[in-house]
Amino acid sequence: MNSTSFSHLSSPITIGSVTLKNRMFMAPMDTGFGNTEWGGFTREGIEYFVRRAEGGFGLLFSGGTNGDCIVDGCDGILNHPDKFIAQGKELNARIAKYGCKMFIQLSMNVGRNGGLKTPSPLPTLGDPNVITKELTIDEIHTKVSEMGKAARLCKEAGFAGVDIHAMHWGHLLDSFALAYMNHREDEYGGSLENRIRVAKEIVEAIKRECGPDFPVTMRLALKSYMKDFNKASFDGSEEVGRTPEEAVEIGKLLESYGYDGLSVDAGTLDAFYYAMPPSYISQGFMLDMASQLKQAVNIPVLCGGRMADPKMNEKAIADGKIDAVVIGRQAIADPEYANKISEGKAEEIRTCIGCNQGCIWGYFCSGRVGCAVNPEVGYEGVKKITKADTAKKVVIVGGGVAGMEAARILKLRGHNVTLYEKSNVLGGNLIPAGAHDFKVEIGSLTEYFRNQMKLLNVDVRMNSEVNADKLKNLNADAVILATGSVPVMPPSIDGIEMSVSGVDALLGRKPVGNNVVIVGGGLVGCEIAYGYAKEGKKVTIVEALDQILNLNNVPGMNKAMLLDAFEFYGVQIYTGTRLKSVQDDGALVELPDDTEKKITADTVILSIGYRPLPSMKENLTESGVEVYEIGDGHKVGNVMSCIAEAYETAMQI
Repeated sequence: MNSTSFSHLSSPITIGSVTLKNRMFMAPMDTGFGNTEWGGFTREGIEYFVRRAEGGFGLLFSGGTNGDCIVDGCDGILNHPDKFIAQGKELNARIAKYGCKMFIQLSMNVGRNGGLKTPSPLPTLGDPNVITKELTIDEIHTKVSEMGKAARLCKEAGFAGVDIHAMHWGHLLDSFALAYMNHREDEYGGSLENRIRVAKEIVEAIKRECGPDFPVTMRLALKSYMKDFNKASFDGSEEVGRTPEEAVEIGKLLESYGYDGLSVDAGTLDAFYYAMPPSYISQGFMLDMASQLKQAVNIPVLCGGRMADPKMNEKAIADGKIDAVVIGRQAIADPEYANKISEGKAEEIRTCIGCNQGCIWGYFCSGRVGCAVNPEVGYEGVKKITKADTAKKVVIVGGGVAGMEAARILKLRGHNVTLYEKSNVLGGNLIPAGAHDFKVEIGSLTEYFRNQMKLLNVDVRMNSEVNADKLKNLNADAVILATGSVPVMPPSIDGIEMSVSGVDALLGRKPVGNNVVIVGGGLVGCEIAYGYAKEGKKVTIVEALDQILNLNNVPGMNKAMLLDAFEFYGVQIYTGTRLKSVQDDGALVELPDDTEKKITADTVILSIGYRPLPSMKENLTESGVEVYEIGDGHKVGNVMSCIAEAYETAMQI
């Protein structure tokens, strides 16, 4: 694959007066480590952005940065001008070495999403009993004026432009623009022109402060997917927010007001699984809506929202549907994404799997973004793969994700690595995990690792099962056990032999009928249920706990979408219910009231967890060799925990 395969993605584009070297942009994302509390840049944040510039992105967007320091009483860059200018100049000088530019995303603030003032009294996100206060006209004018001053500060700090945060996600500008949220009767309410008057005044204020050639873009949701406050419209048919048709009218107005580009996505925090779409939502779901907008405006349309597939992106630009792609989570997963595309090495991209586990959910739970497939995120200035002082002979047992990640890091560090895999294929539990039609990225990640084994010349021994005695005779300096896990199939349940494990079902080893009972309401079981429900099968979930998806590590947007999907597809759910026996025509279960019920089914699938395979560590330790145990064979986890543990272990050797 040569670089001309992606000639459109790699071609320059001009936004306002600024020409960018390619059409691959990193999306605005809050990280928890990139910015100080007042919107400046931490040392970690600077290294994080510089790494993406080094990786070839043409434009970087910062996370939301407060422009207003007065009305909401929030700290912001206007309170720390000297520090901000110094940090900005350093950051911009460093990214310029790679031909990259950066726009600051300036925010009027989040409004009801943070319990702050809004255009009209509105229920606060997540707590409808708390009603926000209404902004006065004077307060609106103050906010607009502060945005202009903040933009001037950004220009002085060397940033190439600003992106306005944001007519999306239900944030403040969005709540002004949405008739469902804006009930004002003055010049900021009523007609569409009145509802987006603030956006008009913002760009006018910025152009006055910074000059007509300073680029200003708007982050715009093309559809809200909102059924009500705190409730998504699963299929988009019950829309109370923005429609694509209204978004086109907004886009035309924004262009007439002086905006230089439109960075588009979808959703609100009320419909968060469209704002931060998990893998259940298809790649490129925004493209048709974005194309409608592009046909109506003359300024660049930059499309975000599940836009990681380079072939899809290249075609979309070539076909004139969009002008550039705005890539968020994939830019976290692989900082070298743009370089790999421009160099014709797209097959080497480390794929974002759309899990939301480390990035947005990590941010919500711990205040810090991570990544399931990239353990270096947020530690770009600290975690660097360097050559080991002494090259060692390392044997890895197991070719799943943990074993392959360990092999990758060890080879990059200069070690002599041999990987033993007892089957005829690398991938382990990634293979069944990627069998869903909505988990194609897992399959791509598996291919990435297999390709890395070839590119790095890892000595891979397939169909090679090893035991402790053989390992002792290999004279290795270190052994890494990454033997993985297998599904739990409790023998104490009558008729268990008539059931099908989730792995066997996903791999097609056993037939699955049209009427399916799935025992186990964790994430794996629920994703199996979702897949079969989409196919039109009748699906029932049986869960012993009092609710399904009862795990803290299930991202909230993923859980919300699965629950809405089960309602939409009519999946029957029994909680507090235990499997008593499997029969040839279904499952006998015990309900919460201790009564029994027969659930008729063609197939009963067990998805009640995994157990590690037996360990050889104790036998090996006695021989004096360094022994490490990682991945599911150590403790059953997920892709994120397996890769992180493999990375850390390989960095120690």
